[in-house]
Amino acid sequence: MSQEQKSKPKARSKSRDRQDHRAKLKPQDGTLGLQVVHPRAAGIDVGNEEHWVAVPGERDAHPVQSFGCFTRDLEEMADWLVQCGIETVAMQSTGVYWIALYDILAERGLRVFVVNAQDTRNLPGRKTDIQECQWLLKLHTYGLLRNSFRPEEEILVMRTYWRQRQQHIADASRCIQHMQKALTQMNVQLANAISDISGSTGQAILAAIVVGERDPRKLARLRDPRIKASEATVAKSLEGNWRPELLFVLQQELESYQTFQNKIAECDEQLRQHYQTMEAKGDPRLLAPVPRDKRAHGNVPAGFDLRDELFRATGVDLTAIDGMNVLTAQTVLAEVGSDMNRFPTEAHFVSFLGLSPRNKISGGKVVGREKRKSKNRAGLALRLAAGTLLKSETYLGAQYRRLRTRLGAPKARKAMASRLARIIYRMLKYGDQYVDKGREFYEQKYRQSQIQMLTRRASELGLQLLHSA
Repeated sequence: MSQEQKSKPKARSKSRDRQDHRAKLKPQDGTLGLQVVHPRAAGIDVGNEEHWVAVPGERDAHPVQSFGCFTRDLEEMADWLVQCGIETVAMQSTGVYWIALYDILAERGLRVFVVNAQDTRNLPGRKTDIQECQWLLKLHTYGLLRNSFRPEEEILVMRTYWRQRQQHIADASRCIQHMQKALTQMNVQLANAISDISGSTGQAILAAIVVGERDPRKLARLRDPRIKASEATVAKSLEGNWRPELLFVLQQELESYQTFQNKIAECDEQLRQHYQTMEAKGDPRLLAPVPRDKRAHGNVPAGFDLRDELFRATGVDLTAIDGMNVLTAQTVLAEVGSDMNRFPTEAHFVSFLGLSPRNKISGGKVVGREKRKSKNRAGLALRLAAGTLLKSETYLGAQYRRLRTRLGAPKARKAMASRLARIIYRMLKYGDQYVDKGREFYEQKYRQSQIQMLTRRASELGLQLLHSA
């Protein structure tokens, strides 16, 4: 080997450069870069009957104490924390036990961190409530815990009304299933003649059956003239074996269904009154007419125009987005609110909704992707909205069909739900209105991108791509 070859430096590989770059990111001292972020912190292990609280040792002679779950006990805990000079408190989001404690501590001026239990896993070994509150204190002191999202108070009130309404709708749907089961057991095939027994025709016939009417012809005369089935068909479907025990079940389920309908109407009234207390950001008179394919249907509140109230509260028309109806827009607003400044970027917003991928990275490569079971109600609503784009002749509809062909339906729905979330984020944060560019625009844009990609790849191979217009 010549002297020049010996003195010539060896070429560094990309992997070696990447390792050096990662080495520079590591802390150079032995403290692992841990710094005290919250010196006046406390950790609380929330339980059903008692709460264990830990404060720094120099703040009190007995730094770990236990308090009961009654309101007076929670007030004593707040007084003790204020007396110790505590400013921030960390506690796990255990069930609903933390909510009352959160309200009392927040009233005393303490900054409360509600953290995910998955982020506070302790080292393997014996676990006790005393160790848990001390572990929370340690993690929170060094700023290793992230505060969970909690919307403003007026959104919390709206979310309570809306979730209660959704629960009543679910209970009412179960009553319909039970009524249908009782009818089927009696071989009363009413569901094969009309599309929905919860409609005006179905409810009129069921009410007559409960009070004792059994003549199929008289029952068939209660049909609405607008339904497709003839009176003779409806009468034929109402012939069956009228068993007393099943008629009893039918009567109870019908009464329960009507009760839930009344409760839904009460929730609608409370929601309408709450909207009147919110600050107006838009004038509903500026809204364009509702397109025919987006008219309100299903379990939409009947006492007021929900679309007008949504626009008045947010200043933008979320229902203008393809695939979004008033129920989906209301669910998103009730779960996250309209203040997008709580999320630094749209990527944070998408991640909060559970619509971002969760990649496992090892050695700089993606070695797997975890499937997270999303419990976010707004994220689930956007997934359902994305599925309605399959036959939509719009920009988003064309994009969804392409993704569905390439990725499959489940992944395509999640990807399009992420796309809808980004559009919602931009509309609420910047006040932009959504304008659909159409299916033809998307197909032309996609065609141009494919041509550019093929041209670049042909150039890399020393070839020239020829194409006709």
